[in-house]
Amino acid sequence: MARINPVNPQNADGKAGELLEGVRKSMGTIPNLLAGLANSPASLGAYLGFGQALSGGELSGKLREQIAVAVAGANGCEYCASAHTALGKGQGVSQGELASNLKGESSDQRTAAAIRFVRAIVLKRGWVSDEDVADVRGAGFGEGEIVEIVATVAINTFTNYFNHVAQTENDFPRVEVEEPAFA
Repeated sequence: MARINPVNPQNADGKAGELLEGVRKSMGTIPNLLAGLANSPASLGAYLGFGQALSGGELSGKLREQIAVAVAGANGCEYCASAHTALGKGQGVSQGELASNLKGESSDQRTAAAIRFVRAIVLKRGWVSDEDVADVRGAGFGEGEIVEIVATVAINTFTNYFNHVAQTENDFPRVEVEEPAFA
């Protein structure tokens, strides 16, 4: 049972209603996560704005979804693992690759370096080593891409933590996660 009840979109008014209607128009549905965030229109607006800004960045939508799955795996967030697995499939990532990403791995060398960096950020709470940065740079990621990886980790950590606190009901095909990894 959810600890923070999602806003009913039919009863939402003001800024919450406006934001939820925008979500419905763009996604065709309103995921429970976003309905929960709508309890604070400022938080929902910040989340949507952050995601929109990153969608115009250097990282592909495919890699952003793979990062989101890796963050969910490291944080033990079933909701986000489920949601981003579904969204990753929509970006053309295979089920097998997404399952590997959830465990902090990838079959592609460049993506594997990004996923290792993501896990280092999560597990070390941002206190990555020079070697961690050298590894991701060595895979061809530039300064802007590294910044966007950190930003993508941050926005996904926010939703992971929100789901843990709220106990958001999963409305995506379920993806099981292992216990969260700790440093």
